[in-house]
Amino acid sequence: MEELTLDFADLKELYRSYMPFFKQGGLFVRTSRHYKMGQSLALQVTLPDALESIPVSGKVAWLTPQGAQNTSPAGIGVAFIDDKMNLRDKIEKLLSGTQESAELTFTL
Repeated sequence: MEELTLDFADLKELYRSYMPFFKQGGLFVRTSRHYKMGQSLALQVTLPDALESIPVSGKVAWLTPQGAQNTSPAGIGVAFIDDKMNLRDKIEKLLSGTQESAELTFTL
């Protein structure tokens, strides 16, 4: 299983990358590499102001190809599958109060 490292420097970047519409949560990963729908990935995610990364495994559930018709960057959406460290809950706690934001995200 391929491993990707994500380091979120600030809450704005985390907000733009978080995908709450997946049942167990997920993250958009900016990349120009090609992945297949359903491909399994291991993520090491460092949240803003955190000292350690949090591991979570997931599957590719969203593709935004290079040169898409909108302004979104190329990348993939990874839906969390195995979230033993409760990354989804930690992200939602950090982002509480931003659900009503008009700020654009990388997905919807």
